[in-house]
Amino acid sequence: MRKPSVTDSVWENIKQLGIAVVLAIIIKTSVVEAYKIPSQSMEGTLLVGDFLMANKFIYGSSVPLTNWKLPGLRDPQPGDVVIFIYPGDGVTKYIKRCIAVAGDTILVKNKVLFVNGKEFVNPEHVRFIDTLRNGQKRLHPRPPRDNFGPHIVKKDSYFMMGDNRDNSADSRFWGDVHKSLILGQAMIVHWSWDDSIYKSPEITAKDPLSVPRMFIYNTIHFYSKVRWSRLFNTID
Repeated sequence: MRKPSVTDSVWENIKQLGIAVVLAIIIKTSVVEAYKIPSQSMEGTLLVGDFLMANKFIYGSSVPLTNWKLPGLRDPQPGDVVIFIYPGDGVTKYIKRCIAVAGDTILVKNKVLFVNGKEFVNPEHVRFIDTLRNGQKRLHPRPPRDNFGPHIVKKDSYFMMGDNRDNSADSRFWGDVHKSLILGQAMIVHWSWDDSIYKSPEITAKDPLSVPRMFIYNTIHFYSKVRWSRLFNTID
């Protein structure tokens, strides 16, 4: 029996690495993907600095390197927390709650949401805070934030709203989300990093020590900055 050469060993490692990369791409594009929450629009369901996993398979995942999409287990339903591509630029990833589906009629009257003439039952963590966290100003003017519609959701589309209703740029402002822009359903918070109390030092290209300075600072305050109680919380 021939003893494996160095070339054989290198080639075998390359093949295993290639298989691992392909599997990682398939999983990322078709099954689950990680996302970071950058804004306050979903507080207090999701917080700035939450890192979450999304189920891309449930609504129909994309086939890698193609424009094809596999059949999903079901369509987004009212109440689902959904990740999608922002219709305004076709690139940015947004996360909001699905409020209504195609054909439904939306009406917001003095901040009260109605779907098909019935008051929408808000999830537990929906909030109405008329100012930003610093208390200085509203993120959006009142119309159409507090009074909107009636509006009929377009064919093959969904109406999305943030749980932080007074501080969310959502379908009230930029319209319905077509099904082709849907990416997945938020599942679980796997990591949560609070940078508001011990704010990380700024990194600048002019200061080569800014990176190690930030690393040391975050290491010192690591325990305080991790929101331990949020780790592995399911999203609903």
